[in-house]
Amino acid sequence: MTSSPTPDALLGPADIRELAAALGVRPTKQRGQNFVIDANTVRRIVRTAQVRPDDVVVEVGPGLGSLTLALLEVADRVTAVEIDDVLAGALPATITARMPERADRFALVHSDAMHVTELPGPAPTALVANLPYNVAVPVLLHMLDTFPTIERTLVMVQAEVADRLAAPPGSKVYGVPSVKANWYAEVKRAGAIGRNVFWPAPNVDSGLVSLVRRSEPLKTTASKREVFAVVDAAFAQRRKTLRAALSGWAGSAAAAEEALVAAGVSPQARGESLTVEEFARIAEHKANQHQEKEPA
Repeated sequence: MTSSPTPDALLGPADIRELAAALGVRPTKQRGQNFVIDANTVRRIVRTAQVRPDDVVVEVGPGLGSLTLALLEVADRVTAVEIDDVLAGALPATITARMPERADRFALVHSDAMHVTELPGPAPTALVANLPYNVAVPVLLHMLDTFPTIERTLVMVQAEVADRLAAPPGSKVYGVPSVKANWYAEVKRAGAIGRNVFWPAPNVDSGLVSLVRRSEPLKTTASKREVFAVVDAAFAQRRKTLRAALSGWAGSAAAAEEALVAAGVSPQARGESLTVEEFARIAEHKANQHQEKEPA
């Protein structure tokens, strides 16, 4: 004889609509709010993120708490960062009502994730989030940069953004997000998410992106800021050869060519063909020149 299942603590479509109605919440396009209403989907995200019982997870944009509850089922603790006043105010009560035995494992930071520089409790080991489409890339890069203890990340983003983040060099959609994400981590697509698991259903498909932090930081004498300056310049005029695209960054086309040749990169190449390591070598050349020019 099988035992009867315990009532599910996760939020279903009716729970989400009921909560939203009680709070007077109407999802806004401005904040890219699309709430996940399917318990199977949030459990799948937690599984794909490989969340472990000893993980300290940070979640950005928890909304009404669908994914938060699924994370709390597995992780040691969860810290949610929420910018919306009403949602931030309601989330602790939702957690207490639906998962009282885990409520002390939950913390809320009521803030814009782009401005968060510290989190309460132990350092985070994982980042799992359904990121608003309009700010997905800057928020992701900010969190990876600010919290070096985050080893594993799984984000749900617009499919197009997912493709861009995970694109390899030479791909049509390889660009600034791909290179910068690669500075921190090994990036790959980790699945697709249908539109019908959201309320309201978005008019775009979503994708999961997995980022596993590099065990060793990229070996380069250039700083992240110096490398990212080359990346930004290379893709600002992506149709141009690097000799032309980097002329402003280097000071002239001839100086750009010198930096490229020194880095072992063809001056006729374009930004989308370069790895993050090659961008770092180009940045190193200019950084080394500056050091040589500085008086001892």
